[in-house]
Formats: sequence, C-alpha cells, structure tokens
Amino acid sequence: MKNALIDHRAPPQGALVIHAVRPRATSARTPEERLEEAVGLAVALDLEVRDALVVGLRTVSPASLFGSGKVEEIAAIRRELDVDVIVIDDTLSPVQQRNLERAWQVKVIDRTGLILEIFARRARTGEGRLQVELARLDYERSRLVRTWTHLERQRGGFGFMGGPGETQIEADRRLLLDRIVKLKAELADVRRTRSLQRQGRKRVPFPIIALVGYTNAGKSTLFNRLTKSDVLAKSMLFATLDPTLRQLPLPSGRSVILSDTVGFISDLPHELVEAFRATLDEVREADVILHVRDIATPDSDAQSQDVESVLEEIGVKRDEGRRILEVWNKADLLTVDQRQDLEERVTRERAVIISSLTGKGVPNLIDRVAALIDDDPERIFRLSADDGEALAWLYRHGRVTDRRDSDGGLSITARLDSQALGKFEQLRPGVGGGRLVEAATG
Repeated sequence: MKNALIDHRAPPQGALVIHAVRPRATSARTPEERLEEAVGLAVALDLEVRDALVVGLRTVSPASLFGSGKVEEIAAIRRELDVDVIVIDDTLSPVQQRNLERAWQVKVIDRTGLILEIFARRARTGEGRLQVELARLDYERSRLVRTWTHLERQRGGFGFMGGPGETQIEADRRLLLDRIVKLKAELADVRRTRSLQRQGRKRVPFPIIALVGYTNAGKSTLFNRLTKSDVLAKSMLFATLDPTLRQLPLPSGRSVILSDTVGFISDLPHELVEAFRATLDEVREADVILHVRDIATPDSDAQSQDVESVLEEIGVKRDEGRRILEVWNKADLLTVDQRQDLEERVTRERAVIISSLTGKGVPNLIDRVAALIDDDPERIFRLSADDGEALAWLYRHGRVTDRRDSDGGLSITARLDSQALGKFEQLRPGVGGGRLVEAATG
C-alpha cells in the first residue's frame, strides 16, 4: 500500500514503545497490561522493541501530548537507544504527531496507525485490501501535511485566468477524496454480493455460527480443530484478518456454516469498524455467536468488555434474544487451582471451557452448539418406503431424532426450522409439515 508508515522491506527497525496514562483515566486494565499489548502490536509489525515505558501525564498538551520536559527526556532515551520509530499507545492528533516527529527526529506512530499498518500487511483477499485501504485513507486524510513532502507546491492557472491556482495539498486532498468515494462504491458492491450469498445460504438452510473474540484468543485454532482446516493460527496479534467460512457437520447429521472473523482489540479504530462493516455483517446475521475468550490471561474480563463494545457498535446486543455462547479457551494454560475456581463461574455464566489446542472440552462445545440450533419442535413425518430422496433431505437439512420402519412405510421424527419446514412442504406437498410430536402423543 502506498505511503506505508513502516517500510517492511527494510531491515527490522528499532522501536521505543510508550503507553501514556492520561489524567483521571479509567480503564479495566493496568497501564502495564496496556503496555504489554502495545509491545505485542509492535512485534506483530516486525519492529525490534528496544525498550517500553509507561509515562504518566499530569496534563495533556494539545501541541505534543507530553509536556516539554518529558519530550526532552524521551528524546535523550531515543538517542541512547538509537531507535528508528517511537510508538505511542494513544491517539495522536496530526499536530501532536508532527511536533513529536520534529522534536525526536524519528518516525512517530500512534495506536491507530499501528493497527492500521498491521491490517494493511495481513489482508490477503481483494475485499480485505479494499477495506484496509479505505480505513487507511480515512486516517491519512487529516495527516496529509505530515506524510507527504511535496504539498507546498502550487499549480498555476492558464490564460488570462492564471494565478497561483490550486495548491498541491488541495489537489492531493481532492484526489484522496475521489479515491475514498470509489472505494466506498466498490465496498457497497461487496456488501450486496455478501447479502446475495447470505440469501442463497438461507435457501439451503444451514445455520450460521460466527466466531468472535479478542485478537489472539485462539479463534483460528478452534476453527481449524472444528472444521479440520488449515487457516493460519499463530500466537500473534491479528494473525488472520480475512473471514473464512467452512461447513461443519454435527453429530446429529445436520450441518452448519462456521465463520471465522477478524479479531477485536481495545480502542479498535473507528475507521476499521466502518471499513469492515461488510465483513462484520456476517456476525450480525449469524444464528449463534461463539464469543471465544482467552480465559488464561488476567486481562480476560477486560478483553470481553471490549469485544461486547464492538458487537454493540455493529448492532449485536445480548438483550435482543441473541444466542451468544461464551467459549473459555486455553484451559490447558490454567493451573489446577485456577480451573477449580472457574468451575462455579462456568455453571453460573453458562459458558463452555475448552482447549482448542488439545481438544479438551470441544465435544461438549459441539453438543452445546447443536442444542442451541436444535430448539425447533419435533415433528413426525410419514414417508413411503421407497421415498429415499425425502428421507435424505430430512437428514441433510434437519435433525432426525427417531426412525421407525414398518410395512406401511417410514415414520421419521425430526426437528426442522421454519425455513427448512417450508422448503420440505414445497418439495413433498403430500407429506406436508408432518405432525407435532406433542399432538401425536397427546
């Protein structure tokens, strides 16, 4: 991508990572935990982190975030460590970023820029690249004076209307806005395509199960174990970005579509949420959402709050009858005492504790998922002995709970959702919707 903040083709660049603690800041995380995450983001960008600091702010300087004394102190550290990049785990205004770069004489990147750069590196599909480019352009739009070096030039006019003309920065801003408009139109086409795909899946009624969670919670590892896939799964922030869908057969014979989505993070840039809205629609339309949590990290509860915050931003709320099941992952990293302490919470919060790495607890998770999607009433269908097509259809699109053969044909007890039931009634008008088990046994 053009105007990359970090040149990934160059040798690893030395970095100093700073987490700024603002006055009266309230956070579920300690400053040290926030700093550790910022270091992880820098490492994910292939930076060589030479030191990491927590810096408290008595006041916030509009010009440089830090006070003048602290700016000079960090400048001395920068010279001693000979770093090429200083990462500020905070949101910097364009003015603050430009002034700090002048004072420190190195590249300065804030949290939003850092996350956007990681996304730019990791996007693989055409859709992912479009989404990331749009987010980057929205971010860079207010930073033209910082990132582009030729903006002081002017273009003159022609003929008697000649004059200073359009400044280069105005021309470049106009070109940038034109590119943003084009990208939004292309992403609108992507959204329409995804909508048509979802409608197609609804005609073949496979329930959609979406995996969501904080980045590095183990979603891709769980996805691979459930679907026997080989999606990239590494202990790294944002190891995978592009959404992946696979069919997952349940023990009952019914299949579901499992969707692995981009990982969330605290203070996820609004530009990314907007750009990835077409992808995140998969989550909003899902029948069941599996919220995968790294239960072994002390930061687990705070990460959970961040995920729920992003879900609310895209229109998914717990109090709207959503089927959201918490999956507490990485149980293999817990001590015996920690696991015992969690047992009561697992029951109270109706969660499932697993290890996607070892597979422990995964069968129980599959049973819970099957129960969530199989709450449709049981019906009895009378089929002729030679109607193998209808029998196969019921096994493929519903959950067959009982089968009885007799001289008069087959008696099949099955659960079908309303869409599947309507489709079956169209395919087999003579069989219809069967009889409810309650009515048959009453």
